[in-house]
Amino acid sequence: MTGTLTIAGLGPGDDALVTPEVSAALAAATDIVGYAPYVARVAPREGLTLHPSDNRVELQRANEALRLASEGHQVVVVSSGDPGVFAMASTVFEALEDQPQWQGIPIRVLPGVTAMLAAAARAGAPLGHDFCAINLSDNLKPWPVIEKRLRLAAEADFAIAMYNPRSASRPDGFGRALDILNEAGCGDRIVIFARAVTTPDEWIEAVRVRDAKPEMADMRTLVIVSNSATRRVGRWVYAPRQTR
Repeated sequence: MTGTLTIAGLGPGDDALVTPEVSAALAAATDIVGYAPYVARVAPREGLTLHPSDNRVELQRANEALRLASEGHQVVVVSSGDPGVFAMASTVFEALEDQPQWQGIPIRVLPGVTAMLAAAARAGAPLGHDFCAINLSDNLKPWPVIEKRLRLAAEADFAIAMYNPRSASRPDGFGRALDILNEAGCGDRIVIFARAVTTPDEWIEAVRVRDAKPEMADMRTLVIVSNSATRRVGRWVYAPRQTR
């Protein structure tokens, strides 16, 4: 096999946050595979074929990328943020597990700036102590699992970065998540809404959990619920590193 497969993160939106390593991989690629809005972030050029696809065909996309690499192409699978955080890296390896004939393909995973880190930086340092990340989409896991993890994270006093909080097809889940946090005694915690971070549409707002409304979030929003020790200093929100 002379082809290669690179799984790359394009960062949260601003081209300045695409790493030089990822830029070099894109420049060397013959084929770009990914969800259509992410593929659209890669500039067309001679010798490059773009393969955009729908959001819910991850395994099909991964298999297409592996096939192209097996045929000698220099393939880059793109995700927003980091490809290993709720993104395509896991899916490619899942596909590879079922296709032993492709397991000799050279594969690289190139990290990117994921949404929770970009959002945290805009707000200050709300992830300065222990934290976790929970995907609120129940497309790939049942809601009771999400609910259990939210309750346990709240009980453990983690800061919680919540991905994919609310969409047109899932309008109620984020409201239920807020109810769980309030029931768990998190009403006084600060919650940060960071929408379209690093793009011209960026919007950041911080309120108390008890004052948060479901309509404050959509699929372009990353939500960070602080831990109980988190404080404000001026416009900044930060979690002290020292636990008392």
